[in-house]
Amino acid sequence: MKRIVTVLAIISTLGLTAWTLLDNKKAVEAKVYKPDADQKVGVRTATAEFRNLSEETQFLGSFSPNREIEIRPQAGGQILQLPFEEGQFVGTNHLIAKLDDEQLRYQVEALQVTLEGYQNDVRRYDALVKGDATPAVNLERAQLNIRATEAQIKQLKKQIANTTVTAPFSGIVTQKMVEKGSVVSVGSPIAKITDISSLKLVVDVPEKAINQFRVGQSLPIQTEVYPNIRFTGRISMIGAEGDAAHNYPVQITVNNSTANPLKAGMYGSIANLNTLKTKTLAVPRQAILGSAKQPQLYVVENGKAILKPVEIGATTNQYYEITKGLNPGDQVVTSGQINLQNGTLVTAQ
Repeated sequence: MKRIVTVLAIISTLGLTAWTLLDNKKAVEAKVYKPDADQKVGVRTATAEFRNLSEETQFLGSFSPNREIEIRPQAGGQILQLPFEEGQFVGTNHLIAKLDDEQLRYQVEALQVTLEGYQNDVRRYDALVKGDATPAVNLERAQLNIRATEAQIKQLKKQIANTTVTAPFSGIVTQKMVEKGSVVSVGSPIAKITDISSLKLVVDVPEKAINQFRVGQSLPIQTEVYPNIRFTGRISMIGAEGDAAHNYPVQITVNNSTANPLKAGMYGSIANLNTLKTKTLAVPRQAILGSAKQPQLYVVENGKAILKPVEIGATTNQYYEITKGLNPGDQVVTSGQINLQNGTLVTAQ
């Protein structure tokens, strides 16, 4: 009897649990939003039509110096002369710094005395060897001493020459790093010289436009500091590798002007007229969905949004050329696609 009561209790409990779960399921389903299949979604549309896709694209960059170098001496010592000021123009081989070379000159003088002694030994040994009064090895040793001493003198003279530091090219001293009387070591920076007789404008060009440029091509350059003046530059380099955003560096060299001087760091831009087909079927960029390899768009047909694959060609900042999948006059959705599925009823604005 007890077993029957226990079984009935378990069955009652399971039945109550099942009823509770079913009731909760109905309550949850009642709260879930179910879109009305007959409700129309408001969207904005545009007409696919033939357009003249041509635009002038501006690529902005900044000017960098033609050449720039930090002057570093190949010798160390105290600076005795520093005949320049920051901002001064210096020509090629202009004296930048003169280091103390007194100790080196003393060493050269001592070696020259030693050399003179070896030369006298050679003359004496030469006479004695001819008279068989001394072995020839003494003469050879004296000759080798002369060669070794001459090599030491050359080395010291090279070190003395290194104490005179000159400018390798003409330019402006843009940074003075030491003062007269300072003690510098080999390789310590003394000054920075910048050559802006010509400048390099580096701009980043996107992948879709990089093939419109070539090395040696002349381009007009516009600057913010001289908005009404056009400079002419020539492409000197096109990058072989793009960055993560698929932009490629293009370097344009422009000669500086005395009447309208440019400075490194100024902004400049190049204008490239990208003329496409005079008449091509195009839609606004906002209409395209998906990736560039598999573009899609919604076309409004009989009050419904129909998702269609298309093929795109040339692009501008506002339009995509459609090469396949669309007809002139088709109404394409340009806004509201997030609320659409294939076949959704729409009302076009």
